[in-house]
Amino acid sequence: MTELCLTGAEVLRPTGLEKGDFSFSEGLIQAAPNGRQVDLSGFMVLPGIVDLHGDGFERHLAQRRGAMKQLDAGLIACEAELAANGITTAVLAQFVSWEGGMRGLTFAQQVFAAIRDTRETLVTDLLAQLRFETHLLDLYADLPAMLADWEVAYVALNDHLPHDRLAAGKTPRRLTGQALKAGRSPETHLAYMKDLHAQAPQVPDALDWLCKQLRVQGVKMGSHDDATAEARAAWRARGVEIAEFPETQDAAEAAHHAGDAVIMGSPNVVRGGSHNGNLSAIDVILMGYCDALASDYHYPSPRRAALMLAEAGALNLTQAWGLVSAGPARVLGLDDRGVLEPGKRADFVVLDALTRRVAATFVKGRVSYMSGEIAERFFG
Repeated sequence: MTELCLTGAEVLRPTGLEKGDFSFSEGLIQAAPNGRQVDLSGFMVLPGIVDLHGDGFERHLAQRRGAMKQLDAGLIACEAELAANGITTAVLAQFVSWEGGMRGLTFAQQVFAAIRDTRETLVTDLLAQLRFETHLLDLYADLPAMLADWEVAYVALNDHLPHDRLAAGKTPRRLTGQALKAGRSPETHLAYMKDLHAQAPQVPDALDWLCKQLRVQGVKMGSHDDATAEARAAWRARGVEIAEFPETQDAAEAAHHAGDAVIMGSPNVVRGGSHNGNLSAIDVILMGYCDALASDYHYPSPRRAALMLAEAGALNLTQAWGLVSAGPARVLGLDDRGVLEPGKRADFVVLDALTRRVAATFVKGRVSYMSGEIAERFFG
């Protein structure tokens, strides 16, 4: 195993940035200097980014509308992107939805099997999340067993049916495009959506049962896009203790005050607001309600969001970077990473101190990404 002592860099410890030695061996951070010394003057060493919800991997798994036959090749390409953006642990969020196609059950089964069977061959720690559409009542009975087989321990519960338009008898927007992606005629797809919408009265009781099974199984659960405090309270009563991307201040405030974890999107911070007019992540952060930032759909955004928050003075660097490292690790129950302390995993990212670009990424002391001048420092 690699045994190194990095010298001269600014290291982000729990107490803040400080210059000093940073040593690791056997995949763990060491308290005392050890191993070969590498001068990293002009660089910063920060905890590796823990991304607890991202679907940016989808572009690597499909060629236009057709899925790749070898999903492991797509995951390898995805890992390269994750590592180049300083992400050391990534939760890949895959849908099982009425939308079909790349969000249908058949494709999801392939994706989860590929993650399960490929992850041990990669350096970046890849985990899987199921994003489950709550109106798929016919899948409830088999879902706990499927999750166990897929080794999925995190489920986000969504409802993206256009209920208002369906209730009003209006044609949902983008119906034809969705139908084509699902391999259905527009008429068949609309009839399917109407059937699911009609089952709405049965969903709450079914969710009570499902969430109870998943709690017993030790599965972490999150609700997605909560719009009201009442909705968040209903989820919490079921043991769903993570609020992903709440849409309103009331929902975010209710989750926070109840002790639930609140997750916001890094792109929301980088853009200065939600792309669809929902709650601003910056506002949630300034109110002290945000526990973690996720990549959502854009892997470069966690690093950029944390640095923007620190540079703007909204938070100090330890607090800002904690939203993409220590915070998400805590939410996921991964107490072996997220901070640079002796005994923790040697998961860290090296940034150029001037440009703040990612120079190298390490997972358990192993290189997952390295480029440019820093490679010369390590290899001469």
